[in-house]
Amino acid sequence: MKNILIIQPIDKSGIEILENRPDYNFEIIDGTDLEQIKEKIVKCDGISIRTAKLPADVIRSAKNLKIISRHGVGYDNIDLEAAKEKNVTISITATANAVAVAEHVMFMLLNISKRKDMYDKTVKSGRFNDRNKLPKTIELWNKNILIMGFGRIGKSLIKRCIGFEMNVYVYDPFVSKEEIESLGGKKIEDLKEGVKKIDALTLHMPLNEKTKNIINYEVLKNMKKNCIIINASRGGIINENDLNKSLNENKIFGAGLDVFDTEPPDNDNPLLKNDKTFLSPHTAAFTEECMVRMGKETIQNIIDFFDKKLEKSKIVKL
Repeated sequence: MKNILIIQPIDKSGIEILENRPDYNFEIIDGTDLEQIKEKIVKCDGISIRTAKLPADVIRSAKNLKIISRHGVGYDNIDLEAAKEKNVTISITATANAVAVAEHVMFMLLNISKRKDMYDKTVKSGRFNDRNKLPKTIELWNKNILIMGFGRIGKSLIKRCIGFEMNVYVYDPFVSKEEIESLGGKKIEDLKEGVKKIDALTLHMPLNEKTKNIINYEVLKNMKKNCIIINASRGGIINENDLNKSLNENKIFGAGLDVFDTEPPDNDNPLLKNDKTFLSPHTAAFTEECMVRMGKETIQNIIDFFDKKLEKSKIVKL
Protein backbone atom coordinates (compact mmCIF):
# COMPACT_ATOMS: atom_id res chain seq x y z
CA MET A 1 0.00 0.00 0.00
CA LYS A 2 1.42 3.36 -1.06
CA ASN A 3 0.75 6.47 1.03
CA ILE A 4 0.37 9.69 -0.96
CA LEU A 5 0.24 13.21 0.46
CA ILE A 6 -1.44 15.84 -1.70
CA ILE A 7 -0.14 19.24 -0.61
CA GLN A 8 -2.66 21.89 -1.75
CA PRO A 9 -5.83 20.77 -3.55
CA ILE A 10 -5.80 19.66 -7.18
CA ASP A 11 -8.61 19.07 -9.66
CA LYS A 12 -10.97 16.25 -8.71
CA SER A 13 -10.03 14.36 -11.88
CA GLY A 14 -6.64 13.66 -10.34
CA ILE A 15 -8.20 12.55 -7.05
CA GLU A 16 -10.48 10.17 -8.93
CA ILE A 17 -7.44 8.36 -10.33
CA LEU A 18 -6.30 7.59 -6.77
CA GLU A 19 -9.82 6.66 -5.67
CA ASN A 20 -9.83 3.97 -8.35
CA ARG A 21 -6.57 2.48 -7.07
CA PRO A 22 -7.24 0.39 -3.92
CA ASP A 23 -3.48 -0.07 -3.49
CA TYR A 24 -3.08 3.65 -2.69
CA ASN A 25 -3.99 5.66 0.40
CA PHE A 26 -4.01 9.45 0.14
CA GLU A 27 -4.53 12.54 2.25
CA ILE A 28 -5.09 16.13 1.13
CA ILE A 29 -3.89 19.13 3.12
CA ASP A 30 -5.03 22.62 2.15
CA GLY A 31 -2.28 24.76 3.60
CA THR A 32 1.42 25.38 3.06
CA ASP A 33 2.43 25.37 6.73
CA LEU A 34 5.86 23.75 6.91
CA GLU A 35 5.33 22.18 10.32
CA GLN A 36 2.17 20.46 9.13
CA ILE A 37 3.88 19.25 5.95
CA LYS A 38 6.86 18.01 7.94
CA GLU A 39 4.56 16.07 10.25
CA LYS A 40 2.55 14.51 7.42
CA ILE A 41 5.44 13.72 5.09
CA VAL A 42 7.23 11.35 7.47
CA LYS A 43 5.52 8.14 6.31
CA CYS A 44 4.64 9.14 2.76
CA ASP A 45 5.86 7.23 -0.30
CA GLY A 46 4.96 10.05 -2.68
CA ILE A 47 3.64 13.60 -2.64
CA SER A 48 2.05 16.00 -5.07
CA ILE A 49 2.81 19.67 -4.55
CA ARG A 50 1.86 22.97 -6.14
CA THR A 51 3.47 26.20 -4.86
CA ALA A 52 4.27 25.24 -1.27
CA LYS A 53 7.91 25.26 -0.24
CA LEU A 54 9.77 22.00 0.34
CA PRO A 55 13.01 22.99 2.10
CA ALA A 56 15.82 20.58 2.87
CA ASP A 57 14.82 19.82 6.48
CA VAL A 58 11.29 18.84 5.43
CA ILE A 59 12.52 16.50 2.69
CA ARG A 60 15.11 14.94 5.02
CA SER A 61 12.42 14.20 7.62
CA ALA A 62 10.66 11.85 5.18
CA LYS A 63 11.51 8.21 5.80
CA ASN A 64 9.89 6.52 2.80
CA LEU A 65 9.62 9.31 0.23
CA LYS A 66 10.43 8.19 -3.31
CA ILE A 67 8.77 10.78 -5.58
CA ILE A 68 7.76 14.44 -5.51
CA SER A 69 5.28 15.20 -8.28
CA ARG A 70 5.06 18.90 -9.18
CA HIS A 71 1.71 20.29 -10.27
CA GLY A 72 3.36 22.43 -12.96
CA VAL A 73 6.73 22.65 -14.68
CA GLY A 74 8.79 24.82 -12.31
CA TYR A 75 10.49 23.25 -9.32
CA ASP A 76 12.39 26.08 -7.63
CA ASN A 77 10.18 25.62 -4.53
CA ILE A 78 11.87 22.25 -3.90
CA ASP A 79 15.33 21.83 -2.38
CA LEU A 80 17.03 19.84 -5.12
CA GLU A 81 20.15 18.97 -3.13
CA ALA A 82 18.12 17.36 -0.37
CA ALA A 83 16.03 15.45 -2.93
CA LYS A 84 19.20 14.19 -4.60
CA GLU A 85 20.71 13.26 -1.26
CA LYS A 86 17.60 11.21 -0.37
CA ASN A 87 17.42 9.71 -3.89
CA VAL A 88 13.96 11.20 -4.41
CA THR A 89 12.68 11.54 -7.98
CA ILE A 90 11.07 14.84 -8.98
CA SER A 91 8.54 14.85 -11.80
CA ILE A 92 6.73 17.69 -13.58
CA THR A 93 3.50 17.98 -15.56
CA ALA A 94 5.45 18.42 -18.75
CA THR A 95 2.58 18.09 -21.22
CA ALA A 96 -0.32 19.81 -19.43
CA ASN A 97 0.13 23.57 -19.52
CA ALA A 98 1.86 24.52 -22.78
CA VAL A 99 -1.29 25.67 -24.60
CA ALA A 100 -2.70 27.65 -21.66
CA VAL A 101 0.55 29.53 -21.05
CA ALA A 102 1.12 30.21 -24.75
CA GLU A 103 -2.39 31.66 -25.04
CA HIS A 104 -1.79 33.80 -21.93
CA VAL A 105 1.35 35.24 -23.52
CA MET A 106 -0.63 36.24 -26.61
CA PHE A 107 -3.34 37.70 -24.35
CA MET A 108 -0.75 39.87 -22.62
CA LEU A 109 0.94 40.90 -25.85
CA LEU A 110 -2.36 42.04 -27.31
CA ASN A 111 -3.45 43.87 -24.17
CA ILE A 112 -0.19 45.81 -23.97
CA SER A 113 0.22 46.54 -27.68
CA LYS A 114 -3.40 47.75 -27.86
CA ARG A 115 -3.01 49.57 -24.51
CA LYS A 116 -5.58 47.36 -22.73
CA ASP A 117 -8.47 49.47 -21.37
CA MET A 118 -7.39 52.82 -22.82
CA TYR A 119 -10.35 53.14 -25.18
CA ASP A 120 -12.82 51.91 -22.57
CA LYS A 121 -11.69 54.66 -20.20
CA THR A 122 -11.85 57.22 -22.98
CA VAL A 123 -15.46 56.46 -23.82
CA LYS A 124 -16.59 56.25 -20.18
CA SER A 125 -14.95 59.57 -19.34
CA GLY A 126 -16.83 61.34 -22.12
CA ARG A 127 -13.64 62.22 -24.02
CA PHE A 128 -14.61 60.20 -27.06
CA ASN A 129 -14.13 63.17 -29.41
CA ASP A 130 -10.49 63.45 -28.35
CA ARG A 131 -9.64 59.97 -29.66
CA ASN A 132 -7.21 61.37 -32.25
CA LYS A 133 -5.09 62.72 -29.40
CA LEU A 134 -4.67 59.31 -27.78
CA PRO A 135 -1.30 57.56 -27.81
CA LYS A 136 -0.78 55.22 -30.75
CA THR A 137 -1.08 51.47 -30.36
CA ILE A 138 1.22 48.83 -31.89
CA GLU A 139 0.55 46.11 -34.44
CA LEU A 140 2.06 42.67 -33.93
CA TRP A 141 2.17 41.99 -37.68
CA ASN A 142 5.71 41.70 -39.06
CA LYS A 143 7.22 42.41 -35.63
CA ASN A 144 10.26 40.53 -34.31
CA ILE A 145 9.63 38.44 -31.19
CA LEU A 146 12.29 36.60 -29.21
CA ILE A 147 11.27 33.47 -27.31
CA MET A 148 13.77 32.70 -24.56
CA GLY A 149 13.47 29.02 -23.71
CA PHE A 150 12.22 26.59 -26.33
CA GLY A 151 10.61 23.74 -24.46
CA ARG A 152 6.98 22.69 -24.87
CA ILE A 153 5.63 26.15 -24.06
CA GLY A 154 8.02 27.85 -26.46
CA LYS A 155 7.12 25.38 -29.20
CA SER A 156 3.42 25.97 -28.57
CA LEU A 157 3.91 29.73 -28.60
CA ILE A 158 5.83 29.87 -31.88
CA LYS A 159 2.78 28.51 -33.74
CA ARG A 160 0.63 31.33 -32.40
CA CYS A 161 3.23 34.00 -33.15
CA ILE A 162 3.57 32.76 -36.74
CA GLY A 163 -0.23 32.86 -36.95
CA PHE A 164 0.03 36.59 -36.23
CA GLU A 165 2.69 36.83 -38.98
CA MET A 166 5.45 37.73 -36.54
CA ASN A 167 9.13 37.00 -37.18
CA VAL A 168 10.19 34.58 -34.45
CA TYR A 169 13.69 34.36 -32.98
CA VAL A 170 14.65 31.82 -30.33
CA TYR A 171 17.33 31.89 -27.65
CA ASP A 172 17.97 28.48 -26.13
CA PRO A 173 21.52 27.08 -25.88
CA PHE A 174 20.14 23.55 -25.55
CA VAL A 175 18.07 23.46 -28.75
CA SER A 176 19.66 23.08 -32.18
CA LYS A 177 19.41 25.59 -35.00
CA GLU A 178 17.89 22.86 -37.19
CA GLU A 179 15.05 22.12 -34.75
CA ILE A 180 14.23 25.82 -34.32
CA GLU A 181 14.25 26.44 -38.07
CA SER A 182 12.07 23.40 -38.70
CA LEU A 183 9.34 25.10 -36.64
CA GLY A 184 9.69 28.45 -38.39
CA GLY A 185 12.09 30.28 -36.08
CA LYS A 186 15.62 31.65 -36.25
CA LYS A 187 18.20 30.80 -33.59
CA ILE A 188 19.86 33.61 -31.62
CA GLU A 189 23.33 32.79 -30.30
CA ASP A 190 24.28 36.16 -28.74
CA LEU A 191 21.56 37.47 -26.42
CA LYS A 192 23.04 40.96 -26.02
CA GLU A 193 23.08 41.47 -29.78
CA GLY A 194 19.79 39.68 -30.36
CA VAL A 195 17.72 41.94 -28.11
CA LYS A 196 18.67 45.01 -30.14
CA LYS A 197 16.42 44.07 -33.05
CA ILE A 198 13.34 42.65 -31.32
CA ASP A 199 9.93 44.20 -30.69
CA ALA A 200 8.80 41.67 -28.10
CA LEU A 201 10.49 39.30 -25.66
CA THR A 202 8.85 36.41 -23.85
CA LEU A 203 10.50 34.26 -21.18
CA HIS A 204 10.04 30.51 -20.74
CA MET A 205 13.09 29.36 -18.78
CA PRO A 206 13.62 27.70 -15.40
CA LEU A 207 15.02 29.83 -12.59
CA ASN A 208 18.57 28.83 -11.69
CA GLU A 209 21.98 30.40 -11.12
CA LYS A 210 22.49 30.98 -14.85
CA THR A 211 19.09 32.51 -15.55
CA LYS A 212 18.58 34.63 -12.41
CA ASN A 213 18.50 38.31 -13.41
CA ILE A 214 19.44 37.41 -16.98
CA ILE A 215 17.20 40.31 -18.02
CA ASN A 216 18.76 43.31 -16.31
CA TYR A 217 19.32 47.00 -17.05
CA GLU A 218 22.30 46.29 -19.32
CA VAL A 219 20.05 44.15 -21.51
CA LEU A 220 16.96 46.36 -21.22
CA LYS A 221 18.68 49.58 -22.23
CA ASN A 222 19.71 48.03 -25.57
CA MET A 223 16.14 47.19 -26.58
CA LYS A 224 13.90 49.18 -28.89
CA LYS A 225 11.65 51.73 -27.21
CA ASN A 226 8.61 49.94 -28.59
CA CYS A 227 9.65 46.57 -27.10
CA ILE A 228 7.21 44.58 -24.96
CA ILE A 229 8.45 42.07 -22.37
CA ILE A 230 6.35 39.14 -21.13
CA ASN A 231 7.37 36.91 -18.24
CA ALA A 232 5.24 33.83 -17.59
CA SER A 233 8.06 31.63 -16.27
CA ARG A 234 9.71 32.68 -12.98
CA GLY A 235 10.00 36.13 -11.44
CA GLY A 236 13.69 36.08 -10.61
CA ILE A 237 14.66 35.85 -14.28
CA ILE A 238 13.99 39.58 -14.61
CA ASN A 239 15.58 42.08 -12.24
CA GLU A 240 12.41 43.86 -11.12
CA ASN A 241 14.11 47.09 -10.07
CA ASP A 242 15.86 47.31 -13.44
CA LEU A 243 12.60 46.61 -15.26
CA ASN A 244 10.76 49.33 -13.36
CA LYS A 245 13.58 51.79 -14.06
CA SER A 246 13.54 50.92 -17.77
CA LEU A 247 9.78 51.41 -17.99
CA ASN A 248 9.98 54.78 -16.23
CA GLU A 249 12.81 55.91 -18.52
CA ASN A 250 10.84 54.84 -21.62
CA LYS A 251 13.54 52.35 -22.59
CA ILE A 252 10.78 49.85 -23.42
CA PHE A 253 7.07 50.11 -24.22
CA GLY A 254 5.53 47.85 -21.58
CA ALA A 255 5.74 44.62 -19.60
CA GLY A 256 3.36 41.76 -18.91
CA LEU A 257 4.14 39.87 -15.71
CA ASP A 258 2.48 36.68 -14.51
CA VAL A 259 5.27 35.96 -12.03
CA PHE A 260 7.22 37.93 -9.45
CA ASP A 261 10.47 37.65 -7.54
CA THR A 262 8.46 37.35 -4.30
CA GLU A 263 5.00 35.80 -4.46
CA PRO A 264 2.65 37.22 -3.55
CA PRO A 265 4.48 40.46 -4.40
CA ASP A 266 5.08 43.01 -1.66
CA ASN A 267 2.58 45.86 -1.57
CA ASP A 268 5.38 48.37 -2.09
CA ASN A 269 6.62 46.67 -5.27
CA PRO A 270 6.68 49.62 -7.73
CA LEU A 271 5.71 47.38 -10.66
CA LEU A 272 2.25 47.01 -9.10
CA LYS A 273 1.65 50.73 -9.55
CA ASN A 274 3.44 51.24 -12.85
CA ASP A 275 0.85 52.06 -15.54
CA LYS A 276 3.05 50.40 -18.19
CA THR A 277 2.62 46.95 -16.69
CA PHE A 278 -0.10 44.38 -17.26
CA LEU A 279 -0.21 41.91 -14.38
CA SER A 280 -1.69 38.54 -13.46
CA PRO A 281 -1.11 36.55 -10.23
CA HIS A 282 0.83 33.51 -11.54
CA THR A 283 -2.27 32.19 -13.26
CA ALA A 284 -1.14 31.74 -16.88
CA ALA A 285 -2.01 28.04 -16.67
CA PHE A 286 -5.29 28.51 -14.79
CA THR A 287 -7.73 27.59 -17.54
CA GLU A 288 -10.40 25.06 -16.64
CA GLU A 289 -9.00 22.62 -19.18
CA CYS A 290 -5.41 23.00 -18.03
CA MET A 291 -6.24 22.49 -14.35
CA VAL A 292 -7.90 19.19 -15.26
CA ARG A 293 -4.86 18.12 -17.30
CA MET A 294 -2.43 19.10 -14.54
CA GLY A 295 -4.45 17.34 -11.84
CA LYS A 296 -4.50 14.13 -13.85
CA GLU A 297 -0.86 14.27 -14.90
CA THR A 298 0.39 15.09 -11.40
CA ILE A 299 -1.18 11.95 -9.97
CA GLN A 300 -0.50 9.79 -13.02
CA ASN A 301 3.20 10.65 -12.71
CA ILE A 302 3.22 9.21 -9.19
CA ILE A 303 1.48 6.02 -10.26
CA ASP A 304 3.66 5.65 -13.35
CA PHE A 305 6.75 6.05 -11.17
CA PHE A 306 5.78 3.17 -8.91
CA ASP A 307 4.68 1.13 -11.95
CA LYS A 308 8.11 1.88 -13.49
CA LYS A 309 6.50 3.59 -16.50
CA LEU A 310 7.31 7.25 -15.84
CA GLU A 311 8.61 8.94 -19.00
CA LYS A 312 12.14 10.37 -18.77
CA SER A 313 10.92 13.67 -20.25
CA LYS A 314 8.86 14.23 -17.08
CA ILE A 315 11.77 13.62 -14.67
CA VAL A 316 13.90 16.50 -13.42
CA LYS A 317 17.62 15.86 -13.81
CA LEU A 318 19.27 16.29 -10.41
